Amino acid sequence: MHPTIDIQQPQPYDIVGQTILVAGSAGAFEGTLSVYVTEGHDEFRTHVQVGSMGIRQFQGQVTVPDETAFTLPRLYLTLADDTGNEDGPSVTIPVLYGPLILPGYRGWQPYTVQSGDTLTRIARMMYGHGDYGPIFAANQDILASPDLIKVGQVLRIPRDDI
Repeated sequence: MHPTIDIQQPQPYDIVGQTILVAGSAGAFEGTLSVYVTEGHDEFRTHVQVGSMGIRQFQGQVTVPDETAFTLPRLYLTLADDTGNEDGPSVTIPVLYGPLILPGYRGWQPYTVQSGDTLTRIARMMYGHGDYGPIFAANQDILASPDLIKVGQVLRIPRDDI
């Protein structure tokens, strides 16, 4: 079977907020893709509308319910054409959940690592304190250790004030 789901947004390891914008190309039975969001402890399910007579561009949004008890900041977003067949095609991508990285998360800003920088120093500049945990969590796909940052690396700095 040829894949019928191409997710263009979000990309793997994008930082998302409570509302996750989803876009891509897909065709699905009765024009509906199932959406599953989990982090391994809790999950929720919803759906988005896509093309039903052929592959078409689509966009939608998924809002994480307030009562969802996520405890880990890495979520898995699955879009599946399973409304007509539980074994239909699906795509799963990991995303980072901003509200569990930084309370009050509203977005992020890029920061290019300079000579002499440490995550603690960057946290002091950005947050006024040395807790680099949110920065490390927001960049877990490119940082193996908080002690291994490189000059020229572009880090995502989670913010609650933008």
